[in-house]
Amino acid sequence: MTGSIAAAVRELASAEVVAFAGVGLAARILPVTEAYRAVEATLPEGADDARPHIAWLLANGSPAGKAYAATLLATFDPDAARAAWGSLSHEAVEVTTFHGCIMDRTTLGQYATRQLTVA
Repeated sequence: MTGSIAAAVRELASAEVVAFAGVGLAARILPVTEAYRAVEATLPEGADDARPHIAWLLANGSPAGKAYAATLLATFDPDAARAAWGSLSHEAVEVTTFHGCIMDRTTLGQYATRQLTVA
């Protein structure tokens, strides 16, 4: 299982978009969405195996990868997720998000702040 988590996290590390479902009119599932779902499917039961990979992703991933890492943390450690979102809330780098067929660009900091208000 750890090998598949590592492969999925490598995919997430270079993510250029945040998309948790299908995108566009065809609702196409992106490779990063599949990778996110692969890690998410191991949680919370596999949290001990996944945590070091998620921590690495949070520290080393692309802006979108960091957003995925914080979101994954929320599935098994809400306090760590809040801390992650808090640390990301000052990031000025832009990230692209998809909600269905709607694409948006925002800063990682703004995205993180929205997650903190929802949590």
